[in-house]
Amino acid sequence: MKFWKYQGAGNDFVMLDQRTTQWLGRSDQALIEKLCDRRFGIGGDGLIILQDHPEYSFEMIYFNADGRESSMCGNGGRCFAAFAHRLGLVGDYMEFIAIDGPHEAFIRHHPESEGHEGHFWVELKMKNVAQVEQTEDALVLNTGSPHFVRFVPDVKPLDMFAEGRKVRYSERFNAEGINVNFAAMQPDGSIAIRTYERGVEDETLACGTGVTAAVLARHRNLQLAPGAYEVAVQAQGGKLAVRYTADAQGKFEAIWLCGPATEVYEGQISIP
Repeated sequence: MKFWKYQGAGNDFVMLDQRTTQWLGRSDQALIEKLCDRRFGIGGDGLIILQDHPEYSFEMIYFNADGRESSMCGNGGRCFAAFAHRLGLVGDYMEFIAIDGPHEAFIRHHPESEGHEGHFWVELKMKNVAQVEQTEDALVLNTGSPHFVRFVPDVKPLDMFAEGRKVRYSERFNAEGINVNFAAMQPDGSIAIRTYERGVEDETLACGTGVTAAVLARHRNLQLAPGAYEVAVQAQGGKLAVRYTADAQGKFEAIWLCGPATEVYEGQISIP
C-alpha cells in the first residue's frame, strides 16, 4: 500500500489516496491503529483517507490514532488540502466534504513555504460556531470537534498528560471524550497553547480545532466588540493563526485556520 506522511505544526498524519484502490475501510480499526503506531507501524496522530464523493470533488475521512473514525481535525484538514494539491487534483483553491460538512481551503504563497518543496501555507475554512458554554473555570465549545479550554498564566510547566486526563476522563466527558486545551494569553495579544487529544490519549504538538477553540474562547473571555479579528497562536509544534468575524449576537463566522502543512515522505507498506 502506498502512503504519504504529512505534518502541520508537528501534528502528523498518514495520508492515503483511495480514488482508485480501496485499501482501508471504516471497519478496519485494528489495522488503522497499527499503522498509526510509532513503533510497529508508520506512526501518526491520525490517518486520513482521500476518496471520491458523488457531490464534491473529494471526501476527507479522518481516523484518530486509536483507529476510530473521528470528528473534524483542523490540521489534518489543512494537510489534506496540501495533499490534494500535491496530487494535482486542484489548484490553489478547493472545496471538499468532511464529517462536519463542506470546507474550503486555499494554498497560499507565504514566507513560511518559500523555497521548500512540499511545504505549503494552507488556510482552511472551519464551521461556524454559535454556542460557547461557560463553566466555573473553563469554556466548552465545538469547532468541528468538542473542546475544553482553560486559560492559565503559563502553559510551560503543565503536566499535560495528567491534567488532560483529569478532564477527558471526568464524569461529564468520560463517555464521549473531549479534547483538553490549556492556553495562556501573551502580552502581544497572541496565545500559547497545549492540547491533550482524545483518540490519541496524549498531548499532541498541535491541534487545529483546539487552536480555533482557544482563539474564540479568548474573544469571549475578553468580551471583545463585534468585528473581524486575526490572532496568532504558538502551539508546541509551530505557529498558526485564526481569522474570524464575531457578530453582536456572539456568533463566530468566516473562521479560517491558517498554518504550515508539509509533506514529510512517501513510502510503501505491506498490509494483511
